[in-house]
Amino acid sequence: MTSSTLAQRDTHAVSDATVRRLALGLSTGALTWSAVSFIYGFQPATEMGIKLTDLGGLAFQFGALSLLALMARTGATGVTRTARAMLTVERVLLALAMAWSVIHAFFPSERDAAWLGILDAFWPISMLGMFVIGIKVVLSARWRGLARVWPLVAESWVVVTIPSIAIFGTSAGHVVGAAHLLVGYATLGLIIAFRPETVRGES
Repeated sequence: MTSSTLAQRDTHAVSDATVRRLALGLSTGALTWSAVSFIYGFQPATEMGIKLTDLGGLAFQFGALSLLALMARTGATGVTRTARAMLTVERVLLALAMAWSVIHAFFPSERDAAWLGILDAFWPISMLGMFVIGIKVVLSARWRGLARVWPLVAESWVVVTIPSIAIFGTSAGHVVGAAHLLVGYATLGLIIAFRPETVRGES
């Protein structure tokens, strides 16, 4: 049995309930981070703001893991080893970013440590990785309709938000970033939840 045949069989084995659970996990995480970001921005000045923003980011990261799990189960990036390896690498990058979120939230004495600064770099790196995966989903054409193109919209977060902060300033950039989470990741989860067949290659 070929790898493409196995992938097709596994795709159809994913139930509607599983697709919706993972998709709504993505939406919930994005909504959580967006809400705290609208209130505190991405660089809050108070201890409460820092903790809530970090934990909101962690909720989003769990949502992103749900998206990666769904992509892996449905072969969204393709059926080759390289295509599947992309998702594995992204999980590692995201796990390192999640470690930063937890440590930064609960161990304030370590926030200025050099090693934590290195770990912090995996936040933007993991988001760039998601952007690359979004491109691959479009090119692979295994998801259909809006489910095929919206991952690229969602995963353009880093290439939209960081330039917005640089061009328009911190306050405006933070609003752009928080709004992009709603338009991108939160909406992507709803698109998939309402039309689960579009990520399983069904007509």
